[in-house]
Amino acid sequence: MTIKRYALLLTMALALMVGFGCSKSSDVAEEAVGQITPEMQAAMDTITNDKIYFAFDRYDISLDSQEILKQKANALRTYPSIIVQIQGNCDERGTQEYNLALGERRARAAYEYLLRLGVPADQMQMISYGKERPAVTGTGEAVWAQNRRDEFVIIGY
Repeated sequence: MTIKRYALLLTMALALMVGFGCSKSSDVAEEAVGQITPEMQAAMDTITNDKIYFAFDRYDISLDSQEILKQKANALRTYPSIIVQIQGNCDERGTQEYNLALGERRARAAYEYLLRLGVPADQMQMISYGKERPAVTGTGEAVWAQNRRDEFVIIGY
């Protein structure tokens, strides 16, 4: 009978330890979120809200995209703790390998433009999803145009 009691006590102690561990990590997450000021949130929105788009089989930065990237660069320079991931995407046409390479060139084009605008390299990461993450499903130029894009996701702050 004493072995059963010890097992029960051990089980209860482990459950309490696990419960306290979860509570503590939750508190840490809440504290980190509490550190975002309204101004920083506005900067994060500027970084993530607008995508840039590309012409078919192209990766050059258009004039419209340059203006969007200038706004993102200002926000990133203002808040050097923010780390952004630039995600290159393509439409459904072409092979998977070709679109992964094109998505990489699109992400790199935005990355290099942001570098020229003074954003430090260690504040940015790039990834290509090729045609694997369409923003819109379907076929036709209107759909494809929305899928040829770079998205900007904050991965740290």
